[in-house]
Amino acid sequence: MAGLSLSVLVVVGLVAWAVLDRQPYVAQPSRHEAARAQPAAAADALHRLERAVDRGHPAAARALAPTGDQAAARLLGGVVANARRLHVEDFTLRYVDEEGGVAPGGGWSASVAATWRFAGFDRTPAHAETTVRFVAHGPEVTIAGVGGGDHRTPLWLSGPVQVRRSPATLVLVAGPAGEADAYARRARTALTVVRRVLPRWRSGLVVEVPASAQALDRTLDADPGQYANIAAVTATVDGSTRTDAPVHVFVNPAVFGELRPQGAQVVMSHEAVHVATGAATSAMPLWLVEGFADYVALRDVDLPLRTTAGGIIRQVRRHGPPEHLPGAAEFDTTTTHLGATYESAWLACRLVARTAGQAALVRLYDDVRAGDPLGRALRADTGLTTADLTHRWRTLLSDLAS
Repeated sequence: MAGLSLSVLVVVGLVAWAVLDRQPYVAQPSRHEAARAQPAAAADALHRLERAVDRGHPAAARALAPTGDQAAARLLGGVVANARRLHVEDFTLRYVDEEGGVAPGGGWSASVAATWRFAGFDRTPAHAETTVRFVAHGPEVTIAGVGGGDHRTPLWLSGPVQVRRSPATLVLVAGPAGEADAYARRARTALTVVRRVLPRWRSGLVVEVPASAQALDRTLDADPGQYANIAAVTATVDGSTRTDAPVHVFVNPAVFGELRPQGAQVVMSHEAVHVATGAATSAMPLWLVEGFADYVALRDVDLPLRTTAGGIIRQVRRHGPPEHLPGAAEFDTTTTHLGATYESAWLACRLVARTAGQAALVRLYDDVRAGDPLGRALRADTGLTTADLTHRWRTLLSDLAS
C-alpha cells in the first residue's frame, strides 16, 4: 500500500507541474541543420562575374572563387582574359534553378542561363544554359566552377584558350600556341578556297577547338561519342535552330590531329562552306549540303580519284552502287563507312558541275536553300531530273569500281 500511495503522489505531482508550469516544452533544434542553396546570393555572385567580364577585371573575378581554391580562381580569371581577347559582348548570366541537392559543406550546382557573342563575328548573341557550381560560406556565396552537368559548356567559359584573330577569322584553341597558329592558318586558307566559288561571302569564320573529343561533347551538349568519328562539325553555338543564331566550326582534335596536312585543310575548307551557306540551320537534302561543301573544298586539290573516292569505290566493289542518293541514315555520325557516304555525295555534286557547269551547281544549291523543291530546281538549273541524276551517278560509281 505504501508503494502505491507514493506512485500516486508522484503522478499527481507531475500532472500538477505540467498544468501549472507556464513554460511549454520545446524540443531543442539540431545543431546540424541541412545546408540550403542560396539563389539570391548566387545570383549576386553571377552579377559580379558579369561586371568583372564587362570591365575586364580578372582580379575581381578571381575574388569570387572560394578561399584557397586556386583552380577556381584561375578559371574565373581566365574567363575575363578570354572575354577580352575574344571581344565578348552582351554577356549575361541568370540563375535558373538548383540541380540536385546541397552538399554538407554548402556546395551545390545550378542551371544558369548565359548569353554572349563575339563582336565582329556573331551578329546576335547565343543563348544557352550551362552549369555553375557554388559554395556557401555563411551569407556569402562563391563560384567554384563552370560546366559539366546536363548542359553545354561554352569553350571560352571552361578554361584558358589561345586566341588567334584576323580581319575575317577568329580561332580559339584549348591547347598550346603552336596548335592555335596551325588552326589559324587553315582557317585563313579556307576563306580563300571558299571565295573562289562563292566570292560574295564576306562574313567571318569562327573556329573552336576543345582539348579533347570528350570536351567537344560537353561544348556541344552531345551524347558521349556522338562525334567520335568526325574531324569537325559546323553548328549553332547554342544548339538552336534560329536562322540568325551564331554558327561556328567545332573541331574534334582527336580525329583532326591524325589527318595529313592536305586532308586537314580540306576538312577546314569543307566546314567553312557550311558557315558561308548557312547549312547548320538548313533543311536541304544532305547529299547536296555535304557534297557541295566537298566540291568546293576539293575543287583545286590535285589528288587521284582512288584517294578522294577510295572508300565509296571499295563499297561499290563489294555491294554494288547504292540505290539512291545518300540521306539522313547514311550521314548518321555513328554509322560505319561514313567517309564513303561523303565521297558519294561529292561525286554527285561533281557530276552536276561537269554536266551543267559550276555556276549551275551553285544556282541549284542557292535555289534549294531558298526553299525550291529539289526536283524542280534540278530541272530548272541543270536540265536533269532526279531520276536522271541518280542514274548517271550510279553509272559513274560502277565505272569507277570496275
